[in-house]
Amino acid sequence: MRRIGILTSGGDCQGLNAAIRGVAKGLYEEIGNDIEIFGIHNGYAGLIHGDYRKMNKSDFSGILTVGGTILGTSRQPFKMMRVKEDENSIDKVQAMKEHYKKMGLDCLVILGGNGTHKTANLLSEEGLNVVTMPKTIDNDVWGTEMTFGFQSAVDIATQVIDCIHTTATSHGRIFIVEVMGHKVGWLNLYAGIAGGADIILLPEIPYDLNEVAKVIDKRESEGKRFSILAVAEGAISKEEAQMKKRDFKAQRAQMPYPSISYKIAKELEDKTGHEIRVTVPGHFQRGGSPCAYDRVLCTRFGAAAARLIKNGQYGFMVALQNEKIVPVPLSEVAGKLKRVPADSDIIEAAKEIGISFGD
Repeated sequence: MRRIGILTSGGDCQGLNAAIRGVAKGLYEEIGNDIEIFGIHNGYAGLIHGDYRKMNKSDFSGILTVGGTILGTSRQPFKMMRVKEDENSIDKVQAMKEHYKKMGLDCLVILGGNGTHKTANLLSEEGLNVVTMPKTIDNDVWGTEMTFGFQSAVDIATQVIDCIHTTATSHGRIFIVEVMGHKVGWLNLYAGIAGGADIILLPEIPYDLNEVAKVIDKRESEGKRFSILAVAEGAISKEEAQMKKRDFKAQRAQMPYPSISYKIAKELEDKTGHEIRVTVPGHFQRGGSPCAYDRVLCTRFGAAAARLIKNGQYGFMVALQNEKIVPVPLSEVAGKLKRVPADSDIIEAAKEIGISFGD
């Protein structure tokens, strides 16, 4: 009897249940009934504290289209995995290893993003058999061209910009739509282009507010009554980009605005004399059913993960490269962030049709 554990870690996103279903159905097909699957609750916290249950085949039926995760999830910062908060705290890594052995697992399947993959690689280095699948709406996991959850979030963010377009056009207003993306701007870039934004501000391309104001003024001089700005929540100015990390964090912490978009809106109002409205879709971007693309990608990732487990190939993340699903060593993934290259083809294409990045 082979025993497999599954957990979902980090922020939620669309497609987690589809991926759980994909790997489970793949395992039942590849290995047959000689298998037991254990669902570990609430991410690494469940593995640390022994919160898990044996699952049945029926648990994986009817969840392809369901948002969220049937296993629950939580954030467990990698930097805290080796830290004992006080003398009564447990050794987290040792606890995870002990519960892995208590369950008698042959492999642990982990669904997560960047921080999750750091811990997955740590567990692999500690001798546990691990296979992972890359999920995040940010599409910032190294080694894969696409993470599941990304396209679904792009669709939602794009719909928000589409809706803002109609009211902006009707009233002749300037709108900022703040899209998720703290460290990288893939989501904002795709949604901004798809939604027809006039200005896109990304964490990877520091903006000059004077340049942003010039674009708005130029559009007005051309008789265009509205402008749409797609702003990533992690967008930074050129001045902020020159600051030390500690000083930057301190400045943001003291910022008298709920988010960067409101700061940009106030500064642009002062420069242009126009009233600027801000829309923040927030966690809407993470929620709801996965789109068709993500359902297919999750199924492909799940089948590939099951294949690796059947063949005893551990220590890998399944990834999309050149339209093919391939295994990538966790050691090559952990600790790396896939940022938007400022000279990428998609940035160049956007600039060629007149989209400004505020630089």
